[in-house]
Amino acid sequence: MAKIGLFYGTQTGNTESIAQVIQEKMGGESAVSLHDIVDASTDDFELYDCIIIGCPTWNTGELQSDWEGLYDELDEVNFSNKKVAYFGLGDQVGYADNFQDAIGILEEKISQLGGKTVGYWPTEGYDFEESKAVKNGQFVGLAIDEDNQPELTDDRVSKWVAQLKSEFGL
Repeated sequence: MAKIGLFYGTQTGNTESIAQVIQEKMGGESAVSLHDIVDASTDDFELYDCIIIGCPTWNTGELQSDWEGLYDELDEVNFSNKKVAYFGLGDQVGYADNFQDAIGILEEKISQLGGKTVGYWPTEGYDFEESKAVKNGQFVGLAIDEDNQPELTDDRVSKWVAQLKSEFGL
């Protein structure tokens, strides 16, 4: 079994595509197991000490619908002693007032449940007004904007994956 569980929700397929790129850059299927959150259960989180969560921000600062459906059930998961990294997709131009809010919402809940957040990402290079995903001047995870900065995605993912490998102790 893979050492890392990557759980993602997707509406348009973009988050799934980024999840697959992360899986490949982390070492493939032997290193990272992908779980579409629509098919996952809270028991699946228990299988891993290192978790990556991917969620796009939807509408005006909301969780993607499949994450919304599982949100309350996350209370059943013991995240203690688990390292949890986040990545999100969002539109910093069209939704500057709630860019990446979804990963901020998930990170807040999971950290309250004992998860140790890793994979913080700088806010430099982004142009937005507000975000629930910013803590201590950094995003709580990798911020991807395929609408306005698709040319930066591959480099950002590569750098973040290298950072995660270190933080996960791989």
